Amino acid sequence: MESRKNCLQVGIIGAGAISGRYIETIQEKFPVMKILCVCSRRQEKAAERAAQYGIESCTLEDMLQNDEIDMVINLTPVGAHYEIIKRALLAGKHVYTEKTMTDDPEKARELIALADEKGLYLGSAPDTFLGSAIQTARKAIDDGLIGEVTSFAIAANRNNNILLSMFPFLRLPGAGLCYDYAVYHMTALVSLLGEVERVGAMIRAPYQTHVNILPDSPEFGKVMNTPNESELNAILQLKSGVSGTIMINADSILPEKTYFAVYGTEGILYLPDPNQFGEDVLYMPNWKGGDIPPASQVLSPVNPYEDESRGLGAADMAEAILTGKMPKASKELAAHVLDVLSALKQSSEKGCLISIESDAERPDPLRNFVESIQRD
Repeated sequence: MESRKNCLQVGIIGAGAISGRYIETIQEKFPVMKILCVCSRRQEKAAERAAQYGIESCTLEDMLQNDEIDMVINLTPVGAHYEIIKRALLAGKHVYTEKTMTDDPEKARELIALADEKGLYLGSAPDTFLGSAIQTARKAIDDGLIGEVTSFAIAANRNNNILLSMFPFLRLPGAGLCYDYAVYHMTALVSLLGEVERVGAMIRAPYQTHVNILPDSPEFGKVMNTPNESELNAILQLKSGVSGTIMINADSILPEKTYFAVYGTEGILYLPDPNQFGEDVLYMPNWKGGDIPPASQVLSPVNPYEDESRGLGAADMAEAILTGKMPKASKELAAHVLDVLSALKQSSEKGCLISIESDAERPDPLRNFVESIQRD
């Protein structure tokens, strides 16, 4: 498909809560895309979202048959990704999808092959790694601020008692802790330090049912089937030889708190929640003697995407399509992260270390894209 000179025409698939964030930020921040329409399996939701943002609503069939649309942004639950992405690629549309690309690495590889065959771009969230926090940490690591990286540690908590009542999609196949939440941490990690070589994990799903606790929910007081994994403990070795740990417990409390540290020979970086775009990155310098240890420093952000910026990855991909470059939230990166998350589950099931076969280049920094947008 031949793209327009300055901007891609875009259709949004899915009209849930995340669609509002995408549409709003694209309309406000990213002139490289123009949203024409939105569709959903619930047409009344699509019409409501379309009216809210001054765009059209349509069916999926109409969107895929619309020759004016260059790219679709898929915001459906992960279980629907494979079919929708395949249909969109067959219709000649570039596709950017929310996390993860699919719920099956083999299906992801099939979609990658189809995109390559058709000469189309395929990208996948989460794009929070392109925000100011992870990009600031990336620059610090690239600049040698903490010396040689020696290890990393990630830990986070969630409260499934509330989340499973609020978001029914979390009870669907493929929407457990690994694919829905750990995908943020794993994508950030790979973008910072490179590919994963092997993993070992213990994963549990100890609470197969929950009672809906939201008074406003039509399911209030009812028992819900909740079979997905909710606790993850793992060790990962990267292809660089660096190893570290990740521990996420969704059978805990709110508020959500993240510990994300990258250790080096000359300092430590403390990163915020990779589910967000911004917040402070702290640098702890090496203490080389003296009476007073050095104080930690807040690093200056390297790009302006500190607040809600859903759609940043899609905007970067649109710019890549127009300029013939490699997008940063690429299909190769997404497939590698999916392979890692799937290997974690296999490791837990088999009780052994699992090697990762896929390759994915560490994404380039976002700085060139920011300069391009600022020029516009």
